[in-house]
Amino acid sequence: MLDLPDRRLNAYRTDLAEERLRGVVEAASYVSGSPGLICVPVVQMRARPELECGTDTELLLGETVRVLDTDGGWAWVKADFDGYVGYVPDYAVSPVVRSLTHIITAPRTFIYTGPDLKFPTVQALSMGNRIAVIDERETRGTRYFLLEGGQAVIAGHCVALGEPLGDDYVSVATRFVETPYLWGGRSGFGIDCSGLVQLSMMMTGKSVPRDTDMQAKGLGTAINRDELRRGDLVFWKGHVAIMEDEQTLLHANGHTMTVSREGLEDAIRRIGWLYDQPTGYRRP
Repeated sequence: MLDLPDRRLNAYRTDLAEERLRGVVEAASYVSGSPGLICVPVVQMRARPELECGTDTELLLGETVRVLDTDGGWAWVKADFDGYVGYVPDYAVSPVVRSLTHIITAPRTFIYTGPDLKFPTVQALSMGNRIAVIDERETRGTRYFLLEGGQAVIAGHCVALGEPLGDDYVSVATRFVETPYLWGGRSGFGIDCSGLVQLSMMMTGKSVPRDTDMQAKGLGTAINRDELRRGDLVFWKGHVAIMEDEQTLLHANGHTMTVSREGLEDAIRRIGWLYDQPTGYRRP
């Protein structure tokens, strides 16, 4: 049996496949797809168009995708950022790809009905959400960015698109301490270990694979354990942690069910009881 391409990064079914896989996989037809824009703060992506199917990853407001098919309330899409393929509810994808100007930098924030922190909120946003700012206003010393319809966000909770949060992604990752662990999560509402790595690095302008095995295989360069320093990554089978300093790591984990700090040696002993020793160390 021929080895098939990784289904997480390659869109193919017996009836349909993405055009670039013509000659690689057999399908009844091939499509290039049409542009789409994620129009909800966070949406879960699944391997199958079923609510009972577990979450592979999440897409964030303002991220662009290629829509390969829609049927039965689901859209089959491929994310432009990391190439991940899966199904999301079709209401989460807009066919209109609009110009966006800013990205949320706070782990979580809100859209208000207007430029006043005492006004009602209409939506919660996550770090990584992209928005279109059309004006700004100051109310009682607080600066707001105005959105369509007069809604507003705290200006200090976002930066212009293309303006990275420095080059120290670890400082971004620390903002998520005590955020709930969520399998497949990739937002300030819930995040998993590789999602923490990817989102934190994305906010500092780096393009990073989504899953732990992808990161362990192709992110940065391999190093030895005695070389570990701030920003390096420690991998176990199915898990990754970020070194905050030479002795402490930061990771979203199922032990505390949060993003938490843990001593490197303590983590190696604890995790080793179930999943053996680390499989590798890398410097992004």
